[in-house]
Amino acid sequence: MSAAAPERTTARAGDLLDVDRALGDEERLIAETVRRFVGEHVLPEIEGWYERGVFPRELVPELGRLGVLGMHLTGHGCAGASAVGYGVACRELEAADSGLRSFVSVQGSLAMFPIWRYGSEEQKRRWLPGMAAGELVGCFGLTEPDSGSDPASMRTSARRDGRDWVLNGRKMWITNGGLADVAVVWARTDDGVRGFLVPRGTPGFTTRDIHRKMSMRASVTSELVLDDVRLPEDAVLPGVVGMRGPLSCLDEARFGIVWGVVGAARTCFETALSYARTREQFGRPIAGFQLTQQKLVDMAVELNKAALLAHHLGQLKDAGALTPEQISFGKLNNVREALRIARTARTVLGANGISSEYPVMRHANNLESVLTYEGTNEVHTLVLGHALTGLRAFQ
Repeated sequence: MSAAAPERTTARAGDLLDVDRALGDEERLIAETVRRFVGEHVLPEIEGWYERGVFPRELVPELGRLGVLGMHLTGHGCAGASAVGYGVACRELEAADSGLRSFVSVQGSLAMFPIWRYGSEEQKRRWLPGMAAGELVGCFGLTEPDSGSDPASMRTSARRDGRDWVLNGRKMWITNGGLADVAVVWARTDDGVRGFLVPRGTPGFTTRDIHRKMSMRASVTSELVLDDVRLPEDAVLPGVVGMRGPLSCLDEARFGIVWGVVGAARTCFETALSYARTREQFGRPIAGFQLTQQKLVDMAVELNKAALLAHHLGQLKDAGALTPEQISFGKLNNVREALRIARTARTVLGANGISSEYPVMRHANNLESVLTYEGTNEVHTLVLGHALTGLRAFQ
């Protein structure tokens, strides 16, 4: 007779398939280190930050010392971690709050990455070490008031005036905008779309924070205003022309989302499971009722599938084989399922699910934004539709 299998504890229930067994020693250390940091520096305060609608600027140097800012890049003070290592860091950050992971994603994948990939050596030396250390903050200016899913229709322009560039336009829904020491702004030129480094304090460049948000409240979201902003010739990123530049940056950020939302979903699932095991109705814990168990099982299955998908895409990225369509696959599936898990977890908690005493509604609200940014659910569906059929549903 075989021995009975040991009872799985709540702490392990979020990883039924033992996906983390596939992590290397360094990746496991990254996950443990970031989770410990989040537990000490973020979880005790995140509810208050969210309610007040603030992101604490003083946290940024701490993130720099942690080594997560631009951690998947090499040189210039960056850690040079593997894609899977970066992924597990995003997972542990978003397990606390999507706003925290979003800050790290924008700093590393949308602001530092284009400088690292397309910038001159002088630009890299000027900006990257300070950004990796959390001494400087960056943002990514692509989305405009009238062009979200269609960034190629941007109106922001840059024209030559002697040896200088003069920029005019507006960028909207820019994470970190109000905090940023430098903005990577994408603008139309006579030669095509180019990226420009716009330091804070440049005459004509201002930011306006967006308030009254119901989602991503522990995150700074801003409008960038460029009115005859004059920049020197060396402000342009020399290594890329055209939409390939900003779209490659978005792929980097989407990869972090694929992993990050697994963390948010895990927190919601584990909160619901713990609650169901202790909350009694009709004289017994609600975890003992069939319909509640069905909810818990459905959440666990989708959570583990999402974790497997994230790990697989991380391995592909480390092998240099990850495609944009595969990133769209991951973003589409994992955000959609994380949001479903958050909504289902809320029903397990009943009325308590809407209380800030529990993190579920905060994660659900945040995931509504994650479903939309870095490519909407519909856009990623059509990207995959094109990959399957060879026919474009949009330009």
